[in-house]
Amino acid sequence: MALVKHKILVLSGKGGVGKSTFTAHLAYGLAADENRQVGVLDIDICGPSIPKVMGVEGEQVHQSGSGWSPVYVDDNLCVMSVGFLLSSPDEAVIWRGPKKNGMIKQFLRDVDWGEVDYLIVDTPPGTSDEHLSIVQYLSSTHVDGAVVITTPQEVSLMDVRKELNFCKKVGLPVIGVVENMSGFVCPKCKHESQIFPPTTGGAIKMAADMGVPFLGKLPLDPRIGWCCDRGKSFLSEVPDSPAATAYQEIIQKIIDACTGSSPTTSSDRTVDVER
Repeated sequence: MALVKHKILVLSGKGGVGKSTFTAHLAYGLAADENRQVGVLDIDICGPSIPKVMGVEGEQVHQSGSGWSPVYVDDNLCVMSVGFLLSSPDEAVIWRGPKKNGMIKQFLRDVDWGEVDYLIVDTPPGTSDEHLSIVQYLSSTHVDGAVVITTPQEVSLMDVRKELNFCKKVGLPVIGVVENMSGFVCPKCKHESQIFPPTTGGAIKMAADMGVPFLGKLPLDPRIGWCCDRGKSFLSEVPDSPAATAYQEIIQKIIDACTGSSPTTSSDRTVDVER
């Protein structure tokens, strides 16, 4: 991890809010600059979807004298996931906590990431084993912070508040909150409809109440799902869409937060997993 400049965790207490989709497109957006080296680490052990979303499903991880080699999507964009270690995409990973923790440690310690400008970590839903492990293992390095994904409805915000409190308890900085699936923009007429109306004020109000930055809203666009199913970048396929513009604005805010942030000492982020 010494050669990794910026480390970003993508979190959400709720499943199905688009963490992997956002992780992939954050990586695509960062890697659009050929001078940046970008890595994606998928620690969603039981549901590794990053290989499918980024078009590298079925690839193999190779081992060299310097460790495991990540799978390259492009010359400056690489991926590591437990999905590459399974014999079939349909194979279930039935592991207890210690084995999950061991795999995460191996991903951090044994993968030859090389010199990486941004390492983006895609996490599973919740606030338990995988989250405690990644924060603890990275506690001796500088972690820029977490980007927390939610959708507008209260049933999602309830779980995301728990995730924000998790970040506070373990001393993990919050870069900001992103409201995904925020309205539906028709690809033809560009009219916006509220599919999931924010009954309690949505992510903007929640971020204000919790005292964390709000990064922006990402509208629903059926072409995002189409691109993810085919392992393509929505930002490249439909660059002039309102959703792509929203992505670019949020990505720029994340870059500004990372490059303008000052490192926190490791002692401030020491995590007691027994607690």
